[in-house]
Amino acid sequence: MLFNGKKRKTLFLTMALFCVFLSILSVACRGDKPFKQEIVRRIDKVENGLVELDLDTMKYVDPAKRMTLSERMARYKVPGVSIAVIDNDKIEWTKACGILNIESGTPVTTASLFEAASTTKLLTGAIVLHFAEQGQLDLDKDVNSYLKSWKIPDSEFTREQKITLRRLLTHQSGINRPDGGFSEAEGCEPTLLQILKGEFPAQNRPAIVEYVPGSKWQYSNMGYVVIQQIVEDVLGKPFTEVARETVFDPLGMKSSTLVYPLNAEDQKKEAVPHDAEGKAHKPGMTPAAVAHGGLMTTPSDLALLTIELMRAYQGRSGRIISQAMAKQMFHRELDINIMGFALGEGVGVILRGEGKDFSILHPGGNDPGATCWLEGVPASGKGVVIMSNGALGDVLSLEILYPVIEEYRWATGQWLAH
Repeated sequence: MLFNGKKRKTLFLTMALFCVFLSILSVACRGDKPFKQEIVRRIDKVENGLVELDLDTMKYVDPAKRMTLSERMARYKVPGVSIAVIDNDKIEWTKACGILNIESGTPVTTASLFEAASTTKLLTGAIVLHFAEQGQLDLDKDVNSYLKSWKIPDSEFTREQKITLRRLLTHQSGINRPDGGFSEAEGCEPTLLQILKGEFPAQNRPAIVEYVPGSKWQYSNMGYVVIQQIVEDVLGKPFTEVARETVFDPLGMKSSTLVYPLNAEDQKKEAVPHDAEGKAHKPGMTPAAVAHGGLMTTPSDLALLTIELMRAYQGRSGRIISQAMAKQMFHRELDINIMGFALGEGVGVILRGEGKDFSILHPGGNDPGATCWLEGVPASGKGVVIMSNGALGDVLSLEILYPVIEEYRWATGQWLAH
């Protein structure tokens, strides 16, 4: 294949940058503090114990063959990864590897900010349940009674069955997608209402009902945008402020924000998304619509939220929601199947396994290349948060999950045989 001068220069530059990237990966794993010898051993087991995941069958290939985190980052062209591991309802260790941007080579640290993507929905679920507990929202009431700025258009589908917060939170509302997030005319920023209405400069379809609410499960980012408008109409303040006052400040999540673009100081810590080929891109964030996937944060902060929700379920805390509300949140509303995995849908969270050792989880992925994996086991207070700035970071996260579950002896470890 022949390349003109400009293409050849670009190709050589990309290859050179990727070679630099590979050399950085071999030495660029760093923690935020010295660790005790036992924790060092555990970190070593995780970093050197990854197991390949077959992308066709979504099964682990050969548990006897272990690979290093750096090797798998290079394999999937994921420039940066940050990890927080939870044990006994505490963050046991955090570690960061790689770089924020292949073009700058800036190292990832445990303070680096990543896109939580759809893991944001766990935050949104906790916020809604908090205000439901306060009596300001009802999970089973027609949400058009809350909406002031805009109403969900009536249709033949909503004649008998209405859209409720419970149905929105569990992806059973009938509201359309889009799967790939939202786009806008270049140089323009649509408002939340323009996104809901599908009006210029927003370039998405308007929020409409496509099937009878409650009749089936269909993942919907747009449904969570509707939730954002409900919260803003009921409380009379931006969702960004509601999240800060309700969750971030009470839990000490000092590195978390729904405000985008980031301020000048935080932009220096921002992990830039990279596509499947390892090329850096401008973040595809939508500043006005954030409840479905707009959280910028660290694994440590997301671990604090995970721990709080697990402690609430255990009856040991109630800073955001009570034990009774946590049990509602973690109740299996229906069975779902994602990529061959038998899972359950909770209220704003995904569930894996049944009985006392079930786990709560929520993956996230934003185009053009950011991923997040959050999982916790409420009964034992174990968990992990893995964030990356690569499009294939979701696969990498599942390979990291293997040694974490194995080393920390999660009771749900039988899932590894999937």
